[in-house]
Amino acid sequence: MMSYLLVLYHSRTDSVKNMAYEIGDAAQHDGIDVKIRCFSDDSDDLAVTIDDLKHCAGLAFGSPTRFGMMASSAKQFWETTSDVWLSGELIDKPAAVFTSSSSLHGGNEATLLSMSLPLLHHGMLLCGVPYDVPALSSTKTGGTPYGASHVSGLTNSSQLSAEELSICQSVGARLAKLIKQLQ
Repeated sequence: MMSYLLVLYHSRTDSVKNMAYEIGDAAQHDGIDVKIRCFSDDSDDLAVTIDDLKHCAGLAFGSPTRFGMMASSAKQFWETTSDVWLSGELIDKPAAVFTSSSSLHGGNEATLLSMSLPLLHHGMLLCGVPYDVPALSSTKTGGTPYGASHVSGLTNSSQLSAEELSICQSVGARLAKLIKQLQ
């Protein structure tokens, strides 16, 4: 069985990319191999393949908020995964979602919920951010129980706050722990 965490993202301004790397680094720190992939060729990272998805042991899926929904490239990818769904290859694999918006009420939670839908259809075990993560209760920027989030603000900053970093790291560590337990 493959034992890597697939960290799959779309990012135009590096906010979601920065989150992807924090999640991946935390999982690697806990002994899990990580593959970081994106949805298109507009990044230094490799574009995701269906095989990357089929063979992962867990998934962290990130997209910027687009009017309370995932980016169209992310949705377009999920629409190509019917064969994976029919074969049940993602059933019982842990997954988490993460996002970024430019404003505090920019649709982060709606985006995270909409991103969860294809994962649930695939039978994945969706995990959020539990309230034992201290940064979840102290953040003034991003972070929700539905998944990690970032708020870039009026300056469109891709720099994550200390709380956002902590929440991303907790998501990576939690996915690593679950992958180990399920294997």
